[in-house]
Amino acid sequence: MTALEWCADGQWLRVEPWGQDSVRVRVAPGRPVQDDLPGALLPPAADASPEAAAIQVNEGRCRLRNGRLTVELDREHGGRLRFVDSAGGSELLAEAARELAPAGAGLWRIQSSFRANDGERLYGLGQHQHGRLNQKGLTLELRQRNMHASIPFLLSNRGYGLLWNNPALGRVELGDQATRWTADGAPQLDYWVTAGAPRDILARYADATGHAPPLPEWAAGLWQSRLRYASQDELLAVAREYHRRGLPLAVLVIDALHWTVMGDWQFDPAAWPDPAAMVRELDAMGVRVMVSVWPTVNPHSVNLDALRQGGWLLRDRAGQPARSRFIDRQPEGPLDLYLLDATHPDARAFFWQRLREGYYRHGIKLFWLDADEPEMDPLRPEHLRYAAGEGTAVANLYPERHARAVYEGLRAAGESEIITLNRSAWAGSQRWGAAVWSGDIEPTWEALRAQIPAGLNAGLSGIPWWTTDIGGFQGGAPESEEYRELLVRWFQFGVFCPLLRMHGYREPRRQWVGGPNELWSYGERAYAILREQLALRERLRPTILAAMQEAHETGLPPMRPLWVDFRADPLAWQVEDAYLFGADLLVAPVTEAGVASREVYLPAGCDWAEWYGGRVHAGGQWVKAEAPLERIPVFRRVGVSARR
Repeated sequence: MTALEWCADGQWLRVEPWGQDSVRVRVAPGRPVQDDLPGALLPPAADASPEAAAIQVNEGRCRLRNGRLTVELDREHGGRLRFVDSAGGSELLAEAARELAPAGAGLWRIQSSFRANDGERLYGLGQHQHGRLNQKGLTLELRQRNMHASIPFLLSNRGYGLLWNNPALGRVELGDQATRWTADGAPQLDYWVTAGAPRDILARYADATGHAPPLPEWAAGLWQSRLRYASQDELLAVAREYHRRGLPLAVLVIDALHWTVMGDWQFDPAAWPDPAAMVRELDAMGVRVMVSVWPTVNPHSVNLDALRQGGWLLRDRAGQPARSRFIDRQPEGPLDLYLLDATHPDARAFFWQRLREGYYRHGIKLFWLDADEPEMDPLRPEHLRYAAGEGTAVANLYPERHARAVYEGLRAAGESEIITLNRSAWAGSQRWGAAVWSGDIEPTWEALRAQIPAGLNAGLSGIPWWTTDIGGFQGGAPESEEYRELLVRWFQFGVFCPLLRMHGYREPRRQWVGGPNELWSYGERAYAILREQLALRERLRPTILAAMQEAHETGLPPMRPLWVDFRADPLAWQVEDAYLFGADLLVAPVTEAGVASREVYLPAGCDWAEWYGGRVHAGGQWVKAEAPLERIPVFRRVGVSARR
């Protein structure tokens, strides 16, 4: 393979083609770069570069060209790299500084800085709750937390994408003076750059880190959940009521504490006496069962001895199994729980075998991987050791490996329609069928507004299957008219999200048991609207499944910013509260109380017809759209558009 290699000042640098229009950059201190470190990049396909990469060398500068992207290495200034458009020669990205300093345990504190540019807009970087689509000016942790899934891929309006191919803890600073990536401790610097239009960048990124599988057709329907259905009888009563009312239901979810104790990964027979019969009855109604499984292990679990003896638990720096404080069914009150080490392949195999015995043999094939950052209290991941390495160097990898355990187990069992629900993700999680939801968010209008950029940035980070707790998680009173309005508006937004999912910890709440959260729980007026919106979702199935197939094939997320399709329209880059859903729908959610209309920008390049009423508007203008409580503004693309 053609590559640039350079060694000076104790650093070994390697730049090589890595997929079409893309390169991988690695720098190691005092030795050649390593190939066997944890990361997200897949080996490039043999035919990934239609035109052969070429290298040119002159007195002070070396160039490597791979399709649309050319990399220039400046030998006179410390081997700094500059990335330019091959056709026009315009600069896309340029290194400003590169620093590697000893961090102990064979690791290095790594900083890689790139020149900032006026007017640059930066997107992606996983899922966050800061309410911003364009994240220029922010500093973000590279660390997994509830509600914040750290995926170190960004897409720039300058025509490049960059993956920080490093699961180390750290941060990225998107400042006015520089964009600076920091790994607090890693064996070497490793990043990947691609060039092109937004659609091309997303396609190259999917090729590099893995394509999501095709979404199963049934998954486009309603997922019903709450914290929590406490017994088999209660769950079946809900399913029967949906069936009696003629409301289509795709998935019914069994949340936490259905088990004997955490880490047994099996039903409590007192509350769930015949899971196989339950699954058969639900299957006859066209409903699938999803069950919540956590990576935490109670000291009283029947599996603890095997996990300890196998070395399959996360360890502290002294080499002892680490423990995190939480609650479980027994003993009552807080206790110290162990944590499965999902970065160990044998631990993943053991975990799946327990899921197979506890759930799959009853007919359950859907798993909710909750708290898979994993949640820790009072532990910090930098103080732990994983099978994959020191916590500082590999902690962000955990949710990707955890999803992999279930995917590979189901595939080995002969399943082809695989989807898991995950609270966190890392680069490449999508290739294991990982859907991501936005965590334990609040039931507020502010939180609803933040979900739009959160979902869009998740999609731009390679996660096409995304959803929220409709109505927020932490509370919400079904008897409150104010809350009912919020829930209705949230559900309307959910209809135009990749996955439609009811979940929450509703009032009145007691520990781990919330109030009702079914469509009929919010009064007759709200129920009539929700019922009609669910019918709309069912009519949208062909559109949703077509968008999901496109996501599988090309990496293009079904829920995406306007500028992905309308990059030539400057105003399309400024819209952060509306988005495209599939190829032809523009959705403008209502995110304020008491609002009956809102302003919507319609991108230039085609006409737009109102979904309700059919009135046609020319693109390239703002319009005032009616938004009574019964509906949110939706427009359908009409005519030819300059999509690229």
